[in-house]
Amino acid sequence: MRVASPGVFGRLEEMARRFDELERLVSDPEVIADGPRYVAFARERGALARTVGKYRQMRALEGELEETRQLVAHPEDPELAELARSEIPGLEARRDALRGELIEGFVSSDGDDHRNAIVEVRAGTGGEEAALFAADLVRMYSRYGEGRGWKVEALDSVSTELGGVKHSTFGLSGEGVYQRLKYESGVHRVQRVPVTEAQGRIHTSTATVAVLPEAEEVELEIRPQDLEIETFRASGPGGQHVNKTDSAVRIRHLPSGLVVSCQDEKSQHKNKAKALRVLRTRIYDAQVAKLHAERGDLRRRLIGTGDRSEKIRTYNFAENRVTDHRIKVSIYDLENVLLGRLDGVVDALLAAEREARMKDLDLGDASP
Repeated sequence: MRVASPGVFGRLEEMARRFDELERLVSDPEVIADGPRYVAFARERGALARTVGKYRQMRALEGELEETRQLVAHPEDPELAELARSEIPGLEARRDALRGELIEGFVSSDGDDHRNAIVEVRAGTGGEEAALFAADLVRMYSRYGEGRGWKVEALDSVSTELGGVKHSTFGLSGEGVYQRLKYESGVHRVQRVPVTEAQGRIHTSTATVAVLPEAEEVELEIRPQDLEIETFRASGPGGQHVNKTDSAVRIRHLPSGLVVSCQDEKSQHKNKAKALRVLRTRIYDAQVAKLHAERGDLRRRLIGTGDRSEKIRTYNFAENRVTDHRIKVSIYDLENVLLGRLDGVVDALLAAEREARMKDLDLGDASP
């Protein structure tokens, strides 16, 4: 059974309560003394401040409107009643302007848009060609991030002898990372002549992409007793050892069954820290997905399902074409897209998101 959404203004009320809680937390001496915790709370408060400020201005205007209408409805002083009547149109116009700005902001973003992201790319069907395509996607997103001034950080990867990747996990941090990449999750399909094909036949291969909003350490408590940690030797293409120490780390989160490994660093300590970062993000993503499903939330219904098994895009080399199947948009500039010039695709997806939100928007308690 679908649980009713709290509506736009119900959600804004939740945001206002969270903002008040954050105001208290960033003034707490214990939080101030804990640098990472303070930074995380201050960043979240900053992301909410503008919206909550507008919401409270709107609510204050509604209160002022109610008082002004009462003066008009029960005119003990006719002159005061006439003055009040003349003020109502201006108050309504200011209230409606703020209301429109709040709705516009709501349909253009979701609660995770301010976050950094962890991206996971895995080779799908197609053998070595799928691994080579997965490597192309890793380079595409890395170049896109670099072009926007984002920090790109390798977290874990397993490569093949021909330069492909079986899987790659990397972090992207900066302004608007998750907002711009949140709809990249799904199956990406390539149609081209593989380098391993001697007769020039076009093959179809796939790779899967998952873009996860990164969780802050303070948001999730991962208890040491819930972790099963093992170390092993990192390996490269063909199983050759990168080093001769057990520096690679594999972590199993017992309550959820999630397993994360990291071997990119030579330091076991650094690999463990990176693996915990990925694990925390996967747990957060699972919790958010469950919450949105329970609420019947819009986020995963806007452009496709968000399911990693859904085919979302085709890269056709013969036609120099990139087609996003969810919004039926084709761009005939494949080379530049693979060089990381993704804004044309991303902007089209965000425009479709906004349109879908506006059509399906539940204004809930918009009229108090």
